[in-house]
Amino acid sequence: MSKNSLGILVLDNFEAFGQKVQEHLSKIRNTDENFLINFTASRFSNGEGKLVIEDTVREKNLFILSDVGNYDIEYLYHGKNHFMSPDEHFMDIKRAISATCGHASKISVVMPLLYHSRQHRRKSRESLDCAIALQELERLGVSNIITFDAHDPNVCNAIPNLSFDNFYPTNCVLTQMIEDVPDIFENVLVISPDMGAMERARYHAELIGCDVGVFYKRRDLSQVVNGKNPVVAHVYMGTDVKDKNVLIVDDMIASGGSVLDVATELRKNGAKKIYITCTFALFTEGIDKFKKAYDDNLFDELYTTNLSYIPKEYSDLNWFNIVDLSEMVAQIIDRLDKKESVSSFFNGKKAIINKIQKLN
Repeated sequence: MSKNSLGILVLDNFEAFGQKVQEHLSKIRNTDENFLINFTASRFSNGEGKLVIEDTVREKNLFILSDVGNYDIEYLYHGKNHFMSPDEHFMDIKRAISATCGHASKISVVMPLLYHSRQHRRKSRESLDCAIALQELERLGVSNIITFDAHDPNVCNAIPNLSFDNFYPTNCVLTQMIEDVPDIFENVLVISPDMGAMERARYHAELIGCDVGVFYKRRDLSQVVNGKNPVVAHVYMGTDVKDKNVLIVDDMIASGGSVLDVATELRKNGAKKIYITCTFALFTEGIDKFKKAYDDNLFDELYTTNLSYIPKEYSDLNWFNIVDLSEMVAQIIDRLDKKESVSSFFNGKKAIINKIQKLN
């Protein structure tokens, strides 16, 4: 590894997180070197964008960090305030790659919230946006995709010759919960809010050493509301939840309607404490319904990560807990840059299992 070989280009949508990654890298490498690459991203009044890299990236191992789910970045579009969408954030990633002019020795894209991850498979005549995006990055010369808790990891089959690293924040979240609320792991049951999240729930249950249950979403297939078939009922399958502490786990909370319906059913059936964990707390319809649900005692606390944008007013809520993943991302970047193994980040079962056993 040559001196000054590492470069990190953090797009505006991930600025605060990127600064934390820089600070952790400085500590890991015991240096005051700044790895951040300066650039200017601008917009014309008709919405067209431009990105100019101001530092040299020649022969650098370049990591581009982007939060495509950030909905707080705005610009003037025909004289009106316009908030950037995931499509525009993804376009800025491509602009950053193009602006390197082919001088970087290697380009990795760190995109914790995988772009269009829910549009990952085809059921009828519909687009495969996630697969198309990954193939596009491959054609642009990207060597590695780094993401977290992909909605369906099998989407990597769209790019069989490209490195696709899908990490999970499970250990970090559970470690934080062990420190904050150790009582939750007594007489605990892990719940999957739907069949699609069952593998994730099973993994949590394996680490904790407990049983797992699942809700089946019965949908009205004759209707389409906001792009999906509305849920008619949540049918529970699993161990009796009466007097148990319950941990509901999912990859993301979008509108949040389903997870609150699940919490309501669990509370009706006598669950003791109800904790919700997710990697990405999007709250696409705002947080008011969760505030009301908390006031109505439908759940006790929520744990999520800072891998995607969270407004400050959310983080200030006493039941809203954010687990910082910037150090983990810095460690991953450090090891990949040094060409060292990152397998411990894929499978850190032993450490968390030991913590749970000591707790018990």
